Amino acid sequence: MTRGTDSDASAKIIAVVLDLLSTEGYEAVQLRAVAARAHVSLAKIYRLFHTRDELIIAALAQWMDANAYADVRPPEPDEPLRESLNRLLRNVFEPWERNPEMLEAYHHARTGPGGERLDSQGLLAVLPAAEVALRDLDPGYLDDLGLILGNMALALIGRFAAGTLPITQILTTMERTVYRLTTDNATAARRGTPA
Repeated sequence: MTRGTDSDASAKIIAVVLDLLSTEGYEAVQLRAVAARAHVSLAKIYRLFHTRDELIIAALAQWMDANAYADVRPPEPDEPLRESLNRLLRNVFEPWERNPEMLEAYHHARTGPGGERLDSQGLLAVLPAAEVALRDLDPGYLDDLGLILGNMALALIGRFAAGTLPITQILTTMERTVYRLTTDNATAARRGTPA
C-alpha cells in the first residue's frame, strides 16, 4: 500500500467517525460499523489507528483544529485582559456550543486512554495567544488564573457531559469567572453588592 492510499483511507475513516460522533454520539463509534461505512477492512482500521480510542482521539483532534482552535489568535494591541480572555474563550467554546455531541465525545475521549493528547493539543493551540494577553501579569496571579480557568472549564464540561448543565451555560459561566478574576471586587465585597 502506498502512503497516498493510507492517507485516503485514513481521511475516509476519520470522516465516518466524525459523522457518527456528531449524529449518533460517542458510543455509536464501533469499529465494524466504521469499516463498513468507510468501505475499508477492519484490519486497515487497526493498522492505521491501532485502537478505537486512538481513532476517536484522531478524529476529535482533527475536528478541534478545524473548529475549536481555528480562530484562536493573539489579542489586539491594547486589548484589555478581560476582553482578550473572553474572546479566546468564545473562539474555543462557541464551536462546541454548536456541536454539543462533539463536546460530549471530547469529554469521554480525554478521560480515556491517550486522552492527554487532546489536552496537549488545546494547550498548544491556545497558549501562544494567551501568553501574549497575559505576558505582563504577576507570575503568581498568572498561575492562579490558569489553574482556576482550566479546572473550571473541565468541571463545566464534565457537568455538561453528565447532563446536569446545559451547554449554553459553559461559556457564560466561564465569562463570569473571567470577570471575577480580572476585577477588583474588594469594594463590592465590603458593601455586599455585585461588582
